Amino acid sequence: MALAVVVGAGAGAGSIVFRWCIRTFTRLFSGHSDYAASPGAADPHVPWLGPYFVLLAPVVGGLLYGPLVNRFAKEARGHGVPEVMLAVAQRGGRISPKVAVVKTLASALCIGSGGSVGREGPIVQIGSALGATLGRVTKVPEGRMKLLVACGAAAGIAATFNAPLAGVFFAMELILGTFSAEAFGATVLASVTASVIGRAAFGDVAFLRLPGFQVDHLTQYGLFAALGVAAAVVGVGFSRFLYLVEDACDWLWRGPEWLRPAVGGLALGLVLLLLPQMYGVGYPVLQKATEGGYAIGFLLLLLVGKMLATSLTIGIGGSGGVFAPSLFIGAMLGSAYGIAVHHLLPASAGAVGAYALVGMGAVFAGAARAPITAVVILFELTGEYSIILPLMLAIVLATAVSRLLSHDTVYTLKLRRRGIDLEGPAPGARIGAQQVGAVMEPLPSPLSASTTLADSADLLSLSGHGALPVVDADGAYVGVVTAQAVAEALAEQPDSAPTRVGRLAEAPLPVTADQPLAQALHTLLSAAATGVPVLDAQQGKPVGWLSHQSVLRAVHTTA
Repeated sequence: MALAVVVGAGAGAGSIVFRWCIRTFTRLFSGHSDYAASPGAADPHVPWLGPYFVLLAPVVGGLLYGPLVNRFAKEARGHGVPEVMLAVAQRGGRISPKVAVVKTLASALCIGSGGSVGREGPIVQIGSALGATLGRVTKVPEGRMKLLVACGAAAGIAATFNAPLAGVFFAMELILGTFSAEAFGATVLASVTASVIGRAAFGDVAFLRLPGFQVDHLTQYGLFAALGVAAAVVGVGFSRFLYLVEDACDWLWRGPEWLRPAVGGLALGLVLLLLPQMYGVGYPVLQKATEGGYAIGFLLLLLVGKMLATSLTIGIGGSGGVFAPSLFIGAMLGSAYGIAVHHLLPASAGAVGAYALVGMGAVFAGAARAPITAVVILFELTGEYSIILPLMLAIVLATAVSRLLSHDTVYTLKLRRRGIDLEGPAPGARIGAQQVGAVMEPLPSPLSASTTLADSADLLSLSGHGALPVVDADGAYVGVVTAQAVAEALAEQPDSAPTRVGRLAEAPLPVTADQPLAQALHTLLSAAATGVPVLDAQQGKPVGWLSHQSVLRAVHTTA
């Protein structure tokens, strides 16, 4: 807990330095504190160039951060969060300390020179690198190292967005991928510490001033549900388009990697010249969209423009996050949708800003599949409880539809393209690559669903498994019954009404014989019994049994 506070303080201080660097470089390259607030204006440093300075700013910025990233920390390229997820899942939480310094400078130079990316990815990687460094210095065990990395991520989000709760859930939902009392307590301490430091430096204000929110008519819930489905399509589309552009950049570029951001900056400069609202993170544009300041056609242009500008920034080797761009895209989609339904249903549609807010959370949920984080951060930004019901409805639908459309998220897709499966074994692991069929045990004799509890208890005690598969009268697989379930049922059963074991059978998550062992381990660990049946992939019939002992035997065999 003490280390969590230290990590929170470090990430809070890092957030101050990072935001100061962004502001300084933005003023240096554009002459404005945030050029997106004055799109199309000239740079007072070079007024004779007029708005055409945006053609050169990304080139000069690329010449500075390209060699820096290529020479000192290649993992600082891109949006940062996947690298942290990989470090926690397969590398014991180990992150090089130089990543914090390189990421701060590279991302600040990229955003300041016009890169259309967010600042949350960099600060997550910066905070996580600080947590990993502290863990290495204090020589904590691997489990605590991972927790300190998550604390750094939570603290970075909290300090950057002034959203301490969102930081906590971001760390547990995306970085750790699990919830526990210890993780919650540690990340809360880090998040609160960073928030206090951030508020002391920037004030107790959200990074956006959002309009009031209310639901005026029950029919709006149907409109919000439809927006959630549309947002899922847009979120998944953004993820695919991002890596499509990155593939195109990889295919086109044949020169040295350190020069790639500068040469690619010419293409980014053309986009900024045509649509200067894409310069930097773009919070002023997002703010204006939520207030209904743009026409529907221009909103759709901004949506497409943000997809292109962000994808191009990442594709040419830029450094920055995709969280803020997904919020931006969601706000444009929601505002355009709100204007459209307001024209169609003026009496019941409600305010346009409400749809912009819900669109922000829904597109992020569709892209990152982090529904809890999406709900919490929008709630913290508005401070209004009335947003919760429509927000949860749209975000849950966006998450569900996104899962139907794509197996990966905007974060995991980057790793999968490199041949890394976070649910699979780490490189060099002794187990995980084998198929379940190679390590499973013979299937124990199943129980008939009509077997009485007393007879089931006797058979379970003799089996040595603590659980047995159950089949119906036709021999079809029903599920698994555990010795604990039978014992509890016997204790509660009236003598006059004996229960059959079929009523206690529950089907665990399916494990198939051709499934990788590393993937099946997640199901085995979450099962109530000490083993699970292995099913035939085609017919769904039990063909074997996977137990903790069989997994340990596989470890011994490969050791």
